[in-house]
Amino acid sequence: MFKDERWEGVYSFEDSPYLMEILTTLRSKQTKNIKFRKGLVKLGRYMGYELTKTMDFEDIRIETPLEATDGVAPGDRDHVLIITVLRVAIPLMEGLLKTFENAKVGIVSASRGKAPDFEIDMSYTKIPHITSKDTIIISDPMIATGSTLLKTVKELKKFENPKRVIIVGILAAPEGVDAIKKELPEVEIYVTKIDRELNKKGYILPGLGDAGDRVYGEPLDMSLPQMHNLE
Repeated sequence: MFKDERWEGVYSFEDSPYLMEILTTLRSKQTKNIKFRKGLVKLGRYMGYELTKTMDFEDIRIETPLEATDGVAPGDRDHVLIITVLRVAIPLMEGLLKTFENAKVGIVSASRGKAPDFEIDMSYTKIPHITSKDTIIISDPMIATGSTLLKTVKELKKFENPKRVIIVGILAAPEGVDAIKKELPEVEIYVTKIDRELNKKGYILPGLGDAGDRVYGEPLDMSLPQMHNLE
């Protein structure tokens, strides 16, 4: 885990050859949907393992069949709420749940408008009860402008203040990290890598393209009439 000195509480995993290998596969335009999805699951699981190193655990005494010994109980790991930003974050959430198997899960449906305004339409939220013991992990693979995540965190802050708020992503642009840390300095950010910049359309460079389309396939243009010939 590598602490980025440009911001407080921002970390990447550029020091992990294994994660850089997975990221390289995700970046390649030759990688198909199934392999792309599996890559996001792998990253979620591994990054979840790394996050546990930052959590509080409880020291306990247990009895083995032979004698008493010291052990560790979950502590913070049993008080996790994962917020999934639809639709692209579902495989990432799946990986995180392999580490945080007792986590509660909330859903946020948000879409970003076109440049230059990038207005956020948050059409659906379903969030479990939040307590002061909870660590909230917001899974959103691409931290581009940061606007979706800012709106998500602000929505959560209308309820109980959790113990920690963590954003987990695959790639981030410096512009997005700047925007989040400027308004919400207490939020922690963990990503596989921080890329160079955003382009004018709000895509991360060098990035990996439209992550949603690469996970699930390019969507239909629903403005076009759909033709069904059953004869």
